[in-house]
Amino acid sequence: MQLYSYFRSSASFRVRIALAVKGLDFDYVPVHLVKGEHKAPAYADRIGDSLVPTLVTDGGSALAQSLAIMEYLDETHPTPPLLPSTTLARARVRALAQTVACDVHPIANLRVLKYLVHELKVDEAAKNAWYHHWVRNGLEVLERQLALLAQERMAQGLAPSMLCWGDTPTLADCCLVPQIFNAKRFNVSLEGLPLTMAAFDACMALPAFQAAQPSACPDFEA
Repeated sequence: MQLYSYFRSSASFRVRIALAVKGLDFDYVPVHLVKGEHKAPAYADRIGDSLVPTLVTDGGSALAQSLAIMEYLDETHPTPPLLPSTTLARARVRALAQTVACDVHPIANLRVLKYLVHELKVDEAAKNAWYHHWVRNGLEVLERQLALLAQERMAQGLAPSMLCWGDTPTLADCCLVPQIFNAKRFNVSLEGLPLTMAAFDACMALPAFQAAQPSACPDFEA
């Protein structure tokens, strides 16, 4: 497999985590977003978009969108699973993952921030205020969701979660960790998020998450 990725892309980071959790080998193909390499026709025309990541399967199919890629990996390489065994638990995990991937990340990613600055002429302070507001708001939502899930697990007689759900990485953890990395990079306050940060710290103690982080990527820039 080949993964077209950029070290700072949180969506690419999600897929790198999933690949590492499953112990899957892949060729890393860097696509520099800041330099605009994702807009080159040779790349964009293949997937009908100009985003990363793209996963090229062993059979040569090009897959876009991180959540779809991770579910593809889970279906084709089911061990270890990224989704729980029960229908309800799978829905809970998908909801956590989508809170980050669908609600938080899209309105605070690079192309949105660049549009604010270049087209709408927003200054640096206002751009940063936008980012801080939406990321913090989303993480507070996630914290409330994790608190409700903790209550649900207790009512079901399940042990408290070490990660987002249970003690093994799921789609939710794959999405949470990159968002926290970005929040730290932009100095978003992470105070008052005990369950969120406990899950993050537990993830980062695992070798797969260490291996997938930006500083471990071949295109890393300090």
